Amino acid sequence: MAGRVEGRVALVTGGAMGLGKADCERLAAEGAKVIVTDREVEMAHQVADSIGGDAMALDVTDEQQWKDVMHAVQERHGGLDILVNNAGNVIFENIEDCSLDHFKLHLDIHVVGTFLGCKYALPLMKNRHEKVGGGGSSIINMASTAALMGYGAIPAYTAAKGGISSMTRSIAIHCQDEGYGIRCNALAPGGIETPMVMEVSGRAGENPMDIPAGPLPQDGLGDPRDVAGCVLFLASDDARFLNGLTIPVDNGLDARPHH
Repeated sequence: MAGRVEGRVALVTGGAMGLGKADCERLAAEGAKVIVTDREVEMAHQVADSIGGDAMALDVTDEQQWKDVMHAVQERHGGLDILVNNAGNVIFENIEDCSLDHFKLHLDIHVVGTFLGCKYALPLMKNRHEKVGGGGSSIINMASTAALMGYGAIPAYTAAKGGISSMTRSIAIHCQDEGYGIRCNALAPGGIETPMVMEVSGRAGENPMDIPAGPLPQDGLGDPRDVAGCVLFLASDDARFLNGLTIPVDNGLDARPHH
């Protein structure tokens, strides 16, 4: 039985570890040819080698690097069906402590990086369904439940993630109006056991917690695979009627009343 994204070409930013690595592994397991991009190019190659994919160096804030990567994707693979804008960062500083440089850094990595990815991927993704069939191409941007709630310690991060959510809606409608056959949605993960979460919680370098199978308790951390499963769904034709959404992936965190 063919996988859910069999024969599709996918590119994941920040694919060397954490959520990005899990996304790469899940998409590849379901039949996609995955291009793993990251600033940590050696780690990106390790992931790519393990899944039979491709790897490229990419700083998502660098416009010329985006142009070069998309040129290489076109040359090597003939187009692109799935783009996952996953690369990100977080620095815990409240509004009084956060420097302008750090604020701009968050915007550059999250908002500018996502903008550049979408902008330069569109020519490779337009009307791909006419060549490969199916329900069209899919852009999946990584927002956060932090942008939907009030977290006093991360104003730069929440601003950037909120920008991604808003921009996602605009891109989705543009592509639909132009008839490109490209959907654009965002995921908003809650607490997931990733190297970034481990670092900010003072557990850098430790072994990740074992996230149990089955239902998770209130306030329990998720596994990167929980987000990767949603990435796979949005990338697949099963989600062809979903467009312009920001979907929380947070075990009910955003839905729960807070007192």
